[in-house]
Amino acid sequence: MSKALVVVESPAKAKTIEKFLGKNYTVKASMGHLRDLPKSQFGVDIEHDFSPKYINIRGKGELIKSLKDAARNADTVYLATDPDREGEAIAWHLAHILNIPENTTCRIEFNEITKPAIQQAVKKPRPINLPRVYAQQARRILDRIVGYKLSPLLWRKVRKGLSAGRVQSVAVRLICDREKEIQDFIPEEYWTITANLKEKSNAKAFSAELVSKNGDKLDVENQLQADTIVSELNQAKYIVSDVKKRERKRNPYPPFTTSSLQQEAARKLGFTSRKTMMVAQQLYEGLDIGKAGQVGLITYMRTDSTRVAEIAQQEARSYIENKFGLDYLPAKSPVYLNKKSQDAHEAVRPTTLDLPPDTISANLTKDQLKLYTLIWERFIASQMAPAVYDTLTIEIMAGCYKLKATGSQLKFSGFLAAFSGAIGKGKEVEQNADSDLDNETTLPELKTGQVLQLAKVDAKQHFTEPPPRYTEASLVKVMEEKGIGRPSTYAPTIETIVERGYVERIDKKFQPTELGFVVLDLLKQYFKKIVDVEFTAGMEDQLDDIAEGEESWLVVLQNFYDPFAKDLGIADEAIGHVELPVEVSDIPCENCGRMMVIKQGRYGNFLACPGFPACRNTKPILKDTGVKCAKCGGAIVERQTKRRKVFYGCENYPTCDFNTWDVPLKENCQVCGAFMVRHKYKNGGFATICSNEKCSSRQVAENKESTIKEEKEESTTTKQKKSSANRRKKSG
Repeated sequence: MSKALVVVESPAKAKTIEKFLGKNYTVKASMGHLRDLPKSQFGVDIEHDFSPKYINIRGKGELIKSLKDAARNADTVYLATDPDREGEAIAWHLAHILNIPENTTCRIEFNEITKPAIQQAVKKPRPINLPRVYAQQARRILDRIVGYKLSPLLWRKVRKGLSAGRVQSVAVRLICDREKEIQDFIPEEYWTITANLKEKSNAKAFSAELVSKNGDKLDVENQLQADTIVSELNQAKYIVSDVKKRERKRNPYPPFTTSSLQQEAARKLGFTSRKTMMVAQQLYEGLDIGKAGQVGLITYMRTDSTRVAEIAQQEARSYIENKFGLDYLPAKSPVYLNKKSQDAHEAVRPTTLDLPPDTISANLTKDQLKLYTLIWERFIASQMAPAVYDTLTIEIMAGCYKLKATGSQLKFSGFLAAFSGAIGKGKEVEQNADSDLDNETTLPELKTGQVLQLAKVDAKQHFTEPPPRYTEASLVKVMEEKGIGRPSTYAPTIETIVERGYVERIDKKFQPTELGFVVLDLLKQYFKKIVDVEFTAGMEDQLDDIAEGEESWLVVLQNFYDPFAKDLGIADEAIGHVELPVEVSDIPCENCGRMMVIKQGRYGNFLACPGFPACRNTKPILKDTGVKCAKCGGAIVERQTKRRKVFYGCENYPTCDFNTWDVPLKENCQVCGAFMVRHKYKNGGFATICSNEKCSSRQVAENKESTIKEEKEESTTTKQKKSSANRRKKSG
């Protein structure tokens, strides 16, 4: 039998695949990229057709040697990197390193890491797709041109350590433009008027909202107008003018794409885009779930398609029928239209429905289980029948005024039955049109011409609100809608603009910094295309065309570079040194007495003496918790690690070494008098306990938590045994 070598990207993926292929296959991991452009130099020869200078990545020498040795000892080499452009480029670099000709049928790809998918892929190897490689290479060179040509300009003119990127600059613009909208917003007053009405004196009241006067829409703009209307409504006779009953269907949500997965994980789980993709990668590559060993739990998570394979649809229909019943099955499997998709692979879904989340919860981390449950429920829901609501609209005339009352009741849960309480049944980000169905309201059965009794008329003052700041979910959504970047770029783009100090996360919302505004203003003045939304989206379309073989990557690069180089020369001559706005604090420097200023660094804001370089004093900005240190009486302040993880410590550090991960609370322990803390347990639960580790009340709380944990583990084991027995019974 011939020996074959399969090269994948990660050890976890290699471990999962190896058990599917048998002893005649050796599976090794490349650990991602092995070749790249050099970090220490530009690495692109502009004068000679943008020729890239690729080098082996430092520190990968031993790995490259072991892969070469394995390739020499194999009869066949398969390159099984991820099924996207970057994966194709990694395979192309591997082929170069392992001396595999480009036209060799060495490339295999699969959308899910399951035994049938892997075995089928090995039977259908193909040559490396060069247009995909060229598209990825063009993206890499474009980003290198912008990063290595524009960033040094910012270092010279603004400050060291800054960077500019083709996609990140537009993301900063979106956030800055939204902030300016908020700053320029002028609130406008308006009033809503509702009447509380009854069928009869002893009946329950319901609310009807004023909508028009003499058939025209009514906008109530001030209190005088509101008071006049309220006075007239108090004297009016209320007669039901129309009653409309109808049945409304609420269609299921499509299965996840990369973008919608990131949005929902941010909204429902509080995950950053980076965390979502990291956990999804683990689920895709495979996890040890006990007797079954290493199993890939979801399909490939970088996709902009909502397509589902027919075999997966059939499996879902069988599962839904057994779990929920025939009523929950639509006549045929739903097909969701892709707004704009390469459709290279399927939507994100579970690889098999034989592994419901509750049956493998003990084998997953808390975050893995949350995300797997989110993906599982969304996929199952996407294949189910619509939810059905009974809706009732009542129109009421009060003289020349018309009021309207609407109510809805869930008649058939349909796809909503797939969502557990842990994740929630609330409206999804794509389904804003159905928001009126989320709050069920019961209205009385009324007839046209029926006279109603007035209980009370309410007038409430409101003011229009500015557009909200972007959250992780809404920023990803708008980037997708405007074509800024691609699914795989959202997470690194967001993290980069935060790390560079252009924007801050405050209460889970993005706010631009002064630095962000300054850099954006420079780019808008001298590099309009770099921060132009339509231009950046158009560039993504051109990269798509390259991948489809419809456009030359050299032409695209040349068309970009010529005007960019011209703008670069003009900007270098025109821009002097830019002074960043300085915010002066009320804290004096203990060395020289000057009032310290707030500076922005790699790990956030800090205090620095304005007398630099004569005085180099700096100190962190400390947020006082209002709690005193038990050791020395100093203030307990909020601090951050280098990875920006929050912890709490004494302001007198290093003299006092008190620190804790738990959130200090202003209440004191009734047993020992120490301050209380909000403690987070490994299972995700929270408890208020004493900060004194030797306090008897804390020991009681920890023993109680340990007992709960043991009971949960025992319950999970029992469920797994029952589930396993049921599956054996069905298969038997």
